[in-house]
Amino acid sequence: MIKAKNIYKSYGDLEVLKGVDLQIKKGEIISIVGASGAGKSTLLHIIGTLDKPNKGSIEINGVDTSTLKDRELSLFRNKNIGFVFQFHHLLPEFTALENVCIPAFIQKIPKAEAERKAMELLTTLGVADRAEHKPSELSGGEQQRVAVCRALINNPTVILADEPSGNLDSASAKELHKLFFKLRDDLEQTFIIVTHNEELANLADRKLVMKDGKIIS
Repeated sequence: MIKAKNIYKSYGDLEVLKGVDLQIKKGEIISIVGASGAGKSTLLHIIGTLDKPNKGSIEINGVDTSTLKDRELSLFRNKNIGFVFQFHHLLPEFTALENVCIPAFIQKIPKAEAERKAMELLTTLGVADRAEHKPSELSGGEQQRVAVCRALINNPTVILADEPSGNLDSASAKELHKLFFKLRDDLEQTFIIVTHNEELANLADRKLVMKDGKIIS
């Protein structure tokens, strides 16, 4: 479903990725681990089309993303890729429900339909009673669950998570990790997770280790 072929990425003289190849099937949970500076987040951003490689290609559901113009790429990203970051990036002036709906509104899904789907997701993830609360009124774990709902609203092909439990206490982190596997089992959702959390990394279907810009195992 996802193919990364011979990915190279440099920033000036700094070579960050040095010929990465990766294939991922639908419904897989992949963890990517390695020391800081190994290229994990850069690879994730390139798979997520937030950054472009200097060389190589990313194919998602049969679409070579390098062939898309900027606007096409934005629409493709919004429809096919969900993001969960260490810092949840919820918009503080909007409620949990409104935050979840934003990607659906970009997709021009009608308001009533977007809100219905958002409430279903908030219910599934156990935070429906927080729908009308703003991010400042939510705990860290609740904020991250809302961020996961936002990532799921457009039924994406894949969810990319960059240190998703890095800002959570151990109990909330465990709950979030369980949630990823429940979503995979219930929705056949695919995850690529960059993490320093060994427990989460070891739960994945495959654990990929990066070092000096390459996948070494």
